[in-house]
Amino acid sequence: MNEQQFDIEKAAAVILHDRKVVLTRAAGKDVFVPPGGKLEDSETQIEACIRELKEELGIDVTETDLEYIDTYYAKAAGGSGKSLKMGVWLVQRYTGDISPQSEIEEVVEVGAQLPEGMEVGSIFQHDIIPYLTQQNLID
Repeated sequence: MNEQQFDIEKAAAVILHDRKVVLTRAAGKDVFVPPGGKLEDSETQIEACIRELKEELGIDVTETDLEYIDTYYAKAAGGSGKSLKMGVWLVQRYTGDISPQSEIEEVVEVGAQLPEGMEVGSIFQHDIIPYLTQQNLID
């Protein structure tokens, strides 16, 4: 998939805690995904990531707190048939306490082995978990 072939553009944050990664599940959804969301108006990916972390988890980050991992392309979760472009950022530090805000109903921490029956977004499962494992950041 090349740069022109996507319907939705999102930014996602990877937050590590005790060698696990934080995932969120929105109310009414079954799929767990890293915190983040769609870009608004003329927002950059990093601006969207900062905004979404505040809206979804109640934490504050600055641009210097984020380290770019990569940009991934996949089918969007939920069976919409749309294609997704997702920029992924590693959160080096944040202020505040993580707690579900806005549409987020549940926040969990997972390691390299996902709990049986847990449904996660394809980019997270097929790209981000292997990357974090390879970098020896999660167990």
